Amino acid sequence: YPSEFLMQKITEDNQIPVHLHVSVSLQYVAGLKGNALVEFFHGNVAEVENEELRHLMWSSVLFYKTPNVEVMACVLLSTKAIYFLLDDSFIHADEHQSDFWNKENSDCENSSFHLSCCFVLKLNDLQSVNVGLFDQYFRITGHSADHIVTCLTRDSYNTHTFIQQLMAVLSLLARTPSPEPVDKDFYSEFGSKNTGKMENYELIHSSRVKFIYPNEEEIGDLAFLVAEKMDGLTNLQSLNILLYVLAFQVNHVEGSAQNTSSLQPKTLILTSSDLFLFDEDYISYPLPEFAKEPPKRDKYQLADGRRIRDLDRVLMGYQTYPQALTFVFDDVQDQDLMQNLTLDHFGE
Repeated sequence: YPSEFLMQKITEDNQIPVHLHVSVSLQYVAGLKGNALVEFFHGNVAEVENEELRHLMWSSVLFYKTPNVEVMACVLLSTKAIYFLLDDSFIHADEHQSDFWNKENSDCENSSFHLSCCFVLKLNDLQSVNVGLFDQYFRITGHSADHIVTCLTRDSYNTHTFIQQLMAVLSLLARTPSPEPVDKDFYSEFGSKNTGKMENYELIHSSRVKFIYPNEEEIGDLAFLVAEKMDGLTNLQSLNILLYVLAFQVNHVEGSAQNTSSLQPKTLILTSSDLFLFDEDYISYPLPEFAKEPPKRDKYQLADGRRIRDLDRVLMGYQTYPQALTFVFDDVQDQDLMQNLTLDHFGE
């Protein structure tokens, strides 16, 4: 340890996405290569001496306690824990969560040190991993509200690679075997079905960590929600969700020193007739077992919706990934110029 292949892979993965800004401390981490990166991990991050760094990934993350603050993180997976090296701007962005973060080091702000906050989730505390729709994100759940983190990879390849590496590392953990299943009687077998919870695809790993994948019903629920937003004129049977992707909406901020643009996280959903932007809650659903009440907001909140037939043109930027797309719609005041003739106007 470490093998040459691992060194090369970690060096290749150590790249901050170009569209996201990070603090100086994380830029320093992103500049490390090969041996220097592994030494940095053992010298500054690792909690025990004999753990091995297995995977590195840059991703936006959300915490259960601070669901509105998306922050950039360098995610390091070792044979003992998952480490999230966080942008230090996060600690100042959400002052009322001061109990969540240890503020001991706030007096170092004016020194020449660049501090990063590091959140640690030990593999032994890991209970479940929920994979989001189309592998755009995944949520890691520990034993309390402090130990729930969502990684918004916005990339199915990164999600898939991380889950694979996590399963491989969990296989190394020596955990006590699960107790033998008790034979259920007739009543308990059928009585437990009325929880109202939707059954998702579950894969229980040998380490007893659950990997939960969304099932077709989730897409059905989403299609139903989208149909509701379309004033019910669409037949639900013919409504197909063609694309679901986590993206950013670009808002130009004028009047600042230079006209900067802020990126607002949005879920883009394309159907055969409409284009929707939703604000999605990526961290609260499905409800963790210890949650006493439902979250304050719905999973999907409509931010904008336009008909494809009103789409005038699509402008494409020529830069490399991530691609910028501008959708230009005709601004028609009266949305329905043609009435829907399928309605029975002549009935009672």
